Amino acid sequence: MKKQELIKEIKLKQSFLCIGLDTDITKIPTHLLKEKDPVFEFNKQIIDATHDLCVSYKLNTAFYESMGLKGWEAMQKTLEYIPKEQFTIADAKRGDIGNTSAMYAKAFFENMDFDSVTVAPYMGEDSVKPFLTFENKWVILLALTSNKGADDFQFFKQDDEFLFEKVLKTSKEWGNDEQLMYVVGATRPQMLEAIRKIVPSSFLLVPGVGAQGGSLAEVCKYGMNEDVGLLINSSRAIIYAGSDKNFVQKSRNEAEKIQKEMSILLSNK
Repeated sequence: MKKQELIKEIKLKQSFLCIGLDTDITKIPTHLLKEKDPVFEFNKQIIDATHDLCVSYKLNTAFYESMGLKGWEAMQKTLEYIPKEQFTIADAKRGDIGNTSAMYAKAFFENMDFDSVTVAPYMGEDSVKPFLTFENKWVILLALTSNKGADDFQFFKQDDEFLFEKVLKTSKEWGNDEQLMYVVGATRPQMLEAIRKIVPSSFLLVPGVGAQGGSLAEVCKYGMNEDVGLLINSSRAIIYAGSDKNFVQKSRNEAEKIQKEMSILLSNK
């Protein structure tokens, strides 16, 4: 997907919501367990109920990989079911030496046809570059994450510069804002102001709104740019909003609540 296509969808739907299909088979409604593929059936119903309210779906591959072959099949079927106008994310957090990264890129971009994949930058440029060779595909690089452990390394300071700032400044030379996005956690919204000075025109994937306590208004205050430039991810708060046979309506209600807030924020932009 091209950047302008994503921006067009955001404006059309008045939404920059990304729904995380981090589907745990132990948490889905029990009545679905009788289905041949419970995880896919759950995802299918969530997609049917929410696709008009969001612009992206993110599949955390660990939840599917943990199920073995059945999980990979559920992930592939889910990806194929997602409407084509949606921006799809393989949240795989890959990153390895060049030839290994090339195989990861082939798996997610050629074989599965995701629009993007999350990548860990720790091993440097040659671990990221293979993902950047695919036309209209995106690398979403981990920059400043929302977990507590982010303090262990990402805020290491040298020469008056945090490590996450070094990651941003260095990696933006590897590609452009038509192929590089960054993960920035919603639990540290004030840091978005500094991040925007480094990558003013890049899209940011922002997890942590909802279950992790991040504020949508704060994220937009510091992180929104002229093109919006944000994909706000919400996973558990939406997909596990209900646990009975009416779960999809509760999921839709939660997604609609976020979309309405986004619409207001966009109108005030």
